[in-house]
Amino acid sequence: MAGRNPGTELELGWISKVHVNRPAVVTHTERIKKWRTVKGNWQAAWLLKAVTCIDLTTLSGDDTPSNVHRLCFKAKHPIREDLLKALDMHDKGITVGAVCVYPARVTDAVNALKAAGCNIPVASVAAGFPSGQTPLETKLAEIRLAVEYGAREIDIVISRSLVLTGQWEGLYEEIRQCREACGEAHMKTILATGELGSLANVYKASMIAMMAGSDFIKTSTGKEVENATFPVGVVMMRAIRDFYWQTGNKVGFKPAGGIRTAKEAITWLMLVKEELGAEWLTPELFRLGASSLLEDIEKQIFYHVTGSYALQHDLAMA
Repeated sequence: MAGRNPGTELELGWISKVHVNRPAVVTHTERIKKWRTVKGNWQAAWLLKAVTCIDLTTLSGDDTPSNVHRLCFKAKHPIREDLLKALDMHDKGITVGAVCVYPARVTDAVNALKAAGCNIPVASVAAGFPSGQTPLETKLAEIRLAVEYGAREIDIVISRSLVLTGQWEGLYEEIRQCREACGEAHMKTILATGELGSLANVYKASMIAMMAGSDFIKTSTGKEVENATFPVGVVMMRAIRDFYWQTGNKVGFKPAGGIRTAKEAITWLMLVKEELGAEWLTPELFRLGASSLLEDIEKQIFYHVTGSYALQHDLAMA
């Protein structure tokens, strides 16, 4: 992953007069949805880029060592080998960006990836995921345990109440302490944007999270009613751009929750390129949080290569 964001001192002046023109943001995103989808080899190239940026995720109450091992195998072999050979991409080392699990399953994922001989990082959710309704001491202990188990990336979740009540100093301090607990592990901060009340709050929370040292800001846990939406994405990316202009520090962006189709993945990639530039289109600065997206991407690549739609047995590991 890219170099760490060292953060800054708390600068409330950066958010004191924030106003987000919601109709303008919505109009902009509606235009994005109408962009013509790329076709042919261009589509395949965009889809393979999307694969390398996926945090392949399982966050279910019935997760077991066996299904985590299966997920890790798919992480190393996201697209069937013969399909990659047909695209002359079989020797490019295409894997997903990371495997994301609960802290209790981190050791299973680390061992499975080590046995597979690959260096894909394991990401763990922590800090009271998904609700954030956990005492800070418990959040910090959970982060430290996940790192001890071998997680190289930590996806924390903020206390939404601090945003809704305007306690920006408290939010900054909470995230800062989480960053310290992460040690050398990179930290992604989940804002749970569907529960923040307004786009202005989304912008403010994004800026506070980056000031506090977040290496990535992430839209959602995937458990909220509203998850990753394009208006929220635009606001968060413009916050990232403003923070970069202010500090020179690049912070990554991760939309997560409800991203299920190849077309949606390409739209997110195009949006990142338009708002932040091509340099953000790497796993070091952009991730897609998803559990079922890879299946649709592999189906689209299968159709591109063979000219026919995949049957269930064609992509058994999807």
